[in-house]
Amino acid sequence: MKKPVVIIGMGEMGDLFARGFLKCGHPVYPVLRGTQPANVARAIPEPDLVLVAVGETELHRVLESLPPAWHGRLGLLQNELLPRDWQLHGLSDPTVIVVWFDKKKGRPFVPVLPTPVAGPRAGLVVQALEAIEVPCHAIPDEELLNELVRKNLYILTINIAGLRSGGTVSELWERHRELAEETAREILDLQEWLTQTRLPRDRLMAGMLEGFAGDPNHICMGRTAPVRLRRALSWAKQAGIATPILQSIADELAATNPKQAL
Repeated sequence: MKKPVVIIGMGEMGDLFARGFLKCGHPVYPVLRGTQPANVARAIPEPDLVLVAVGETELHRVLESLPPAWHGRLGLLQNELLPRDWQLHGLSDPTVIVVWFDKKKGRPFVPVLPTPVAGPRAGLVVQALEAIEVPCHAIPDEELLNELVRKNLYILTINIAGLRSGGTVSELWERHRELAEETAREILDLQEWLTQTRLPRDRLMAGMLEGFAGDPNHICMGRTAPVRLRRALSWAKQAGIATPILQSIADELAATNPKQAL
């Protein structure tokens, strides 16, 4: 018997990864909403991996309640993820999956780019994703920050700029390039503050455009776009960073829909 895998959160992502691990012969134990992780940890103290597959808004609540026995077995896959998110909870060296595929309920996954995986259990995750035919590859730990920021730049730019432009990523770039570029620059300002790192901006912009080309018909504005904009403006306020484009989009959103006032 191969060692078990624990998955916290059994939404679309958790379900997809569970199938991959099962195909590789790993028993999978879900931690569902309302289940106490500590109770599961007493029964399964040494799983091969504890994959946290909840949304980004629930991440810190889950990490705060993570049993100590699982700290060295952690896997993360959230959007807008940065090292500060796990470091805040005293966690180090998690396995991190930079998800570049879209999975909606009742639909097959749609790959945008190959998904990079870093960390001590990257090989296990790559094996599981390959078992369900998700394009992926392991990367050295030193490349992880760049890959996280590239994904953040992509998702934040298309979601926030999409609040004004609507449409697909190809339409955003072809018809609203100035909006996309200005939004991306402000996002990178915030990412530099959040990471306390001078980032390779040209490389990251080129990486974002690879994402655009990987799925040109991807819809820009997801349902969480207003939340992402609100969060970005909160970071800007804390950092004292001017974000005129983000603020103008927020003002437009508030004018057309007062319930969305930021």
